[in-house]
Amino acid sequence: MNEPRWLDQDEMAAWRGFVVASNLLNRRLERQLKEDSGLSHQQYEILVHLSAAPGDSLRMTELADRLVTSKSGLTYQVTQLERTGLVARRSCPSDVRGVVAELTDHGREVLRQAAPGHVALVRELLIDVLTREQLAVLAEGLGEVSTRLRLDETP
Repeated sequence: MNEPRWLDQDEMAAWRGFVVASNLLNRRLERQLKEDSGLSHQQYEILVHLSAAPGDSLRMTELADRLVTSKSGLTYQVTQLERTGLVARRSCPSDVRGVVAELTDHGREVLRQAAPGHVALVRELLIDVLTREQLAVLAEGLGEVSTRLRLDETP
């Protein structure tokens, strides 16, 4: 059995910094969205992805993949959004087994109202705190991590 490669001081600082910052950031964003629009962060992201898709709709499997969430977790969130009239589900025209989630007019309006406050907080807590160089390094580094993790999940 191989000996573990323990993290050195710089590596541990980077890891702890990432964990703490991401947890604090998620907590603040979740609270802001709940207070301002009654949405969870995941529900907000569902609305964002639907609004950016052609026809304001996506197959549930594609939406789950984009959100990096389980199909059952997505189904629960979409059910909550459907109950409040923000999203509707319909059968997929090209596959009888498929289900499509679609942004409603009400969902579009809620997103339009929620987005400015959310973006302002993202900017305040993350974007404006970092220099352009730091943002570039962060985007490149986390992009590489995401790419490798996605490759590991490919069947």
